[in-house]
Amino acid sequence: MGHGHHHPHSHAHSHAHEASTALPPALDTSVPDEALTPDQLSRRSMLRNTGLLGAGLAAGSVAGGAVAGSPAYAAGGQGSPGGSRAGRKGGFLWLAGDHHIHTQYSSDGKYRVVDQVRQGAKHGLDWMVITDHGSETHAKIGVEKVNPDIKEARAAYDDTLVFQGLEWNIPAAEHGTVFVHPGRNEVAVLKEFETSFDGSVRGAGDSTPANEALAIAGLSFLSEQVKRRKVQDALMLANHPSRKGIDSPHEIRAWRDATSRDHQIAVGFEGAPGHQAAGIAAPTGMGRARGLYDGSPGAGSFAGYPLESYRTWGGFDWMTATVGGLWDSLLAEGRPWWITANSDSHNVYADTAKRGGPDSDFTANGKHTDPVYRGGLDLTEGDFWPGQYSRTHVGSDGFSYAAVMDGIRAGRVWVDHGGLISGLDARLAGGGRWATLGGALHVRRGTNVTLTVDIALADGANWAQFVPKLARVDVIQGDMTGEVKDKDTFTAPTAKVVSSYDVDKSTGTVRLTYSLGRVDRPLYVRLRGTDGNRSAVGARGASVDPAGPALDVVGDADPWRDLWFYSNPIWVLPA
Repeated sequence: MGHGHHHPHSHAHSHAHEASTALPPALDTSVPDEALTPDQLSRRSMLRNTGLLGAGLAAGSVAGGAVAGSPAYAAGGQGSPGGSRAGRKGGFLWLAGDHHIHTQYSSDGKYRVVDQVRQGAKHGLDWMVITDHGSETHAKIGVEKVNPDIKEARAAYDDTLVFQGLEWNIPAAEHGTVFVHPGRNEVAVLKEFETSFDGSVRGAGDSTPANEALAIAGLSFLSEQVKRRKVQDALMLANHPSRKGIDSPHEIRAWRDATSRDHQIAVGFEGAPGHQAAGIAAPTGMGRARGLYDGSPGAGSFAGYPLESYRTWGGFDWMTATVGGLWDSLLAEGRPWWITANSDSHNVYADTAKRGGPDSDFTANGKHTDPVYRGGLDLTEGDFWPGQYSRTHVGSDGFSYAAVMDGIRAGRVWVDHGGLISGLDARLAGGGRWATLGGALHVRRGTNVTLTVDIALADGANWAQFVPKLARVDVIQGDMTGEVKDKDTFTAPTAKVVSSYDVDKSTGTVRLTYSLGRVDRPLYVRLRGTDGNRSAVGARGASVDPAGPALDVVGDADPWRDLWFYSNPIWVLPA
């Protein structure tokens, strides 16, 4: 099934847009405050307070005064993915979202769809995916039942894009978000997919070749639905990939290669899992591990993974956090494989609601009854609301479902925790061309190439009521060495931190530049930033990563005291 296409490319996965790309009123600064509804005004105020609305980069920046990551367009350019079909005025609209959200239609969920959408909108999200757990009950009942609730939420919050998806029990592996473009067949396609290819429904959880093949068949099914125009688009992102150690390197590579680049379905994994509040120490918190990463190897775990892979590092999954680790090994092959960050929101820390009463019968009804007031704060849960702590920022060519999906597929993504920064614009430039996140810069061999990074610092208090301070930004670089023979490879020997920049200001914007020199070989760069509160020598040694994220302590890992941002890579391909 593999298409054998292992180099970065700009995915020309173009769709006729299904709706106007006009900005929602809260984001459109030409709409006066007095013309907004109370909810829209609340959202605009939040965006202003966190620096996500009306912020601007330094004059003369590559973003032309618009903060990448804010609701403003960053100029497009030659060499960037989608540059020939970029949106309004030739740029991208950076939209914040969350692709991993549960509701009362999950056996371990609590909230109504509208509750999650309302909270996400109030915390500044532009798009969300409802992903209730795949199960026999969900497949039989829940897929249809949740759809009217999603449609109602779309109508109630028309400045928020609400996708229907599900959390797939990947056969032979962990979980993954699967979601489709809205349309008349969204329920039918998701229902058939879940019934036919969910590991729980099919009893296909064991790590066997047959079950691995079933996962590939599921991705191929989704690709076929797009080809046949049953749905306009479909995507899969693997969730919490290191939590149980059962997402082996060869499976991840197989998911990526399962479908052709024209209908690519599996495109990345959670660089940082949800459940970030779970590490808050008792008695004021759950007292477990960030991400609920407190397990150990099991019968189906990949034997090559070290014990430290079962923990988070600065809140990020080991596969992403390790410089020269599994993510870098994929990038070194030239595989476009992207990271995200999201809430995995089931039951929210310090919330006042509890699951519906004793009449709740999930098996019979496919949902729990509506939540009710509990009479106090629940400090025993480990989740945040969508957008409250984790955000995935996607460079879109308009405000539409298709544009968000295209942006994710193209890798125009950066992620942050706790509002550490409010905007990011990264460009590789040389030979009169440039490329941004997820893209590839094509230049003549020996061309001087420069990385320019513009960062809008936090410009307001986050949910924890402090203004985060960015302390340092790291540039990570690795050679593109080609396809590996051993599909279970999870190291990249050339990847390392090549430059670090201390940030000596707390407001406004910062510009960083790094010279790659005359580039004579294919390579990539990616970015990482920290508040500087916790760091440690990376797993592959100080010469590779002298001050990376530290291993999170199980039972005592306050997520607000250890904030990071990460970006997807940009390649340079000299010829």
